[in-house]
Amino acid sequence: QPPSLVVKPQESFSISCRISESSYCINWIRQPTGKALELLGYLCNGGGTNIKDSVKNKISFTQDTSKNTVNAVILTGKNVNTENTAVYYCARYTLCHKLI
Repeated sequence: QPPSLVVKPQESFSISCRISESSYCINWIRQPTGKALELLGYLCNGGGTNIKDSVKNKISFTQDTSKNTVNAVILTGKNVNTENTAVYYCARYTLCHKLI
């Protein structure tokens, strides 16, 4: 993954988060410049996925389990605009909670 990504308006982007654990939940978080952290949602390898309502039509989470020892959770952004400009983080978490 490059340290930064430049995407033109209305294009898509993908960011992957590699995990060596066999059981996981991955939270996706972003922080626009000068603003607070925003929890976008999570994906658990047991099948649980939740995406914040305000971004449901703009992002999706998928899993790549094609490698035997390393999994990846991929965040895909669609039809991007300046609102998508942020630092994106993935974080492994052992419990998953429904977003309000």
